[in-house]
Amino acid sequence: MKKICYSIVLMVALILVVPLTCSAAEKGFDDKEIRIGQFGPQTGPAAPWGSVARGAGLLFDLVNEEGGIHGRKIKYYLRDDQYNPALAQAAVKEVVERYGIFAFTGGVSGAGGQAVKKFISDNKILWVVPGTSSLNTVDDRVDGKPDPYRFCSYPRFQDEASVLTKYAVEELGYKKIAILYQNDVFGKVGLEGMTQRLVSYKMKCVLEIPVEPTEKDLASQMLRLKNSGAEAVLMWVSPTLCVIALKTSESIDFKPQWIANSGLSDLALMHHITGGLYEGVITGAFVPPPDSQDPLMVKYREAAKRLAPEERWSSFYIAGIQFAEPLVEALRRVGPNLSTEAVMKELNSFRNWKGLGAPITWTENCHQGTDSVQIQKCGPGGTYILLKDWTENDLATWKNY
Repeated sequence: MKKICYSIVLMVALILVVPLTCSAAEKGFDDKEIRIGQFGPQTGPAAPWGSVARGAGLLFDLVNEEGGIHGRKIKYYLRDDQYNPALAQAAVKEVVERYGIFAFTGGVSGAGGQAVKKFISDNKILWVVPGTSSLNTVDDRVDGKPDPYRFCSYPRFQDEASVLTKYAVEELGYKKIAILYQNDVFGKVGLEGMTQRLVSYKMKCVLEIPVEPTEKDLASQMLRLKNSGAEAVLMWVSPTLCVIALKTSESIDFKPQWIANSGLSDLALMHHITGGLYEGVITGAFVPPPDSQDPLMVKYREAAKRLAPEERWSSFYIAGIQFAEPLVEALRRVGPNLSTEAVMKELNSFRNWKGLGAPITWTENCHQGTDSVQIQKCGPGGTYILLKDWTENDLATWKNY
């Protein structure tokens, strides 16, 4: 009889406790912690980009070391999606349903991001800042409004290409510009931005060459570029295609000014994998050079030596920090009375807020944040030469939102 009564009491207790536990998980925080998630390629074909997610982890470790945010420590859930959209979906669903997540940050993969964006938004979970340009809230609006839970600051590739083309024409004086671009959404928006800028000068691209992401032989494409007389060539391709292009061009003595997208802005890495051929290449960049003496950069660099000595201090590791900075700032601004709505209100009030990256402005009608990029050049040994500080796309129309 006592056992039966005890069982009944235990069952009642569980009934009372479980809903409270689930409720705490659903909102993603309690009095002691705030749960933040990220998916990203820690293994697989894009594993080098996995440092983005680990960079965010460094920022959260530093925040916790400094005492947390209004008494709460950050609990960080990082999941490896192997750069696979299906695995990204599974990872996001798992951490949301098992632990409850207050916000996501980063997420390096356009396809993976597209696969999970609806689930994150439907569950009213913040995403600050996605680690891909493809999730920008300029091109991805519903009924004229941005996703209320997603806040972006990764510059659109269209804007970046426009800024780089302007630099090539106005400051380097090139009149014959060509482009080598991936035959996918990523490559085509680079082409769009370059074309927009050239049209403003009443100029035409001397040659547009699309390449499939899996191509291994670019001999005919490089010969066509050489014969076109191109003085400068934009590269809107992956690291693998970039290496093939540079090595093939070297073999036929074709040496234009190469200008690359920000996805190729880890200059030390690119210099290494091209065997030094990357020296002299100009790139867009969404984070400052790793050796920058900006006080914030110095602070994070010193923290990395102490908290993550095994990590290479690189552009993409820094990007992970930069993507997560606005979320940390908004959490601090809110104070102890935390809620998703309170953080959204603070994020929507950002006006030229400056972390490591370009100044960010968000409003309820525009969650893109910035269109500015830096322009860098690969120096000897993969060193960084800053050619131009944060530069906006003066042709962008989305800022009228």
